[in-house]
Amino acid sequence: MTTRKPAPDAPCSINPLSIDSLARRVIEWRRELHQFPELSEQEYQTTQRITRWLHQLSIAPLPIPLQTGVVADIGASSGPVVALRADIDALPIVEDTDVPFPSQHSGVMHACGHDFHTAVMLGAAGLLKAREAQLPGRVRLLFQPAEEVSVGARQLIHAGALQPVSAVFGLHNAPELPSGTFATRSGAFYANVDRFSIRITGKGAHAAKPEEGIDSIIAASHIVIALQTLPSRRVSSLESLVVSVTRIEGGNTWNVLPQTVELEGTVRTYSTQVREQVPDMMRQVIHGTAAALGAQAELAWHPGPPSVVNTPFWADFSRQVAAEQGYQVEIAERQMGGEDFALYLQSGPGTFVSIGSGSPFGLHHPGFNPDESAIYPASRYFAALAEAALHQLAQEQHTAATSKATSPTA
Repeated sequence: MTTRKPAPDAPCSINPLSIDSLARRVIEWRRELHQFPELSEQEYQTTQRITRWLHQLSIAPLPIPLQTGVVADIGASSGPVVALRADIDALPIVEDTDVPFPSQHSGVMHACGHDFHTAVMLGAAGLLKAREAQLPGRVRLLFQPAEEVSVGARQLIHAGALQPVSAVFGLHNAPELPSGTFATRSGAFYANVDRFSIRITGKGAHAAKPEEGIDSIIAASHIVIALQTLPSRRVSSLESLVVSVTRIEGGNTWNVLPQTVELEGTVRTYSTQVREQVPDMMRQVIHGTAAALGAQAELAWHPGPPSVVNTPFWADFSRQVAAEQGYQVEIAERQMGGEDFALYLQSGPGTFVSIGSGSPFGLHHPGFNPDESAIYPASRYFAALAEAALHQLAQEQHTAATSKATSPTA
């Protein structure tokens, strides 16, 4: 376990009235975001709102070329740089909650809590801005678009948003954990995420004369069942593999056997080796099953983000800061969900954490409703984490410079 000395003065030691005001503001920001959710790569109004709120905190966004999303810095121009990331997009889900601030955009909802995440990081920004003169470096704020379609992190990386970041931190609210609970783990945390689609072609016919056709619906049904033999019979039980078919589409009337059926779904893994083997195993299953029934089937494979792999040092570090901030700290279980935060961790060190949000319904559910009382404590936590990380990195740089200066070969 990493040990460290807390940074001098708690990062939240600002005027109590300011604290009360900011604690109210984060709730207001979250509710406004919740009322006006936007889908991935369409977050134009969300971007404008975040930009306006940052200006109200006297924080100017950086001129990084992005269609949506915001990047901003707080702190000195010299010294180390750490990043805090929040995702800002919503989902195509019809809301079914009883909150007094429901979505005003029909069929779109913050059902994953990205409004929660954005409010958390805006609150952290306000706290860090109040201590800007004491920061031994810079904190970069990443308000990232398009997490739900796994392209936003790559957009920010290509735009240069991680230069010159030394460590990056992010969060996801965890509705299964009560408010006041914090969890993370070293190493693999979230899964590799891939999408697939399958097109099954038979021979259309009158439903009263199925013998004259090749039933693509029967073939599709057998393929769906056969795919479940991959995790149970083709991969070691010590490995993690999920194959979920999430869409079946075929036919347009009640008395015709359709010519084609389309399937779509997702595969989740942790092992890189298993991930690489799955497409070929799926092709064997779908081709063989379809052929046995006289049909044809083709697989289209769409790779998604890799596994989130936390840097052990920063995972331990983040847990210590969480304990200092009063959280009930737990070792997180591995998640089969996916996160394009993984791409940041492929570019450099950092960690992804879970903040308990105590919702009676889970992520991506129409009734998802996180506990708003968890937002401001999370803001305090990320402000503390960012400042502590800057002190840690500054100390490491100082030690390295001193060591080099006193080396006999210097």
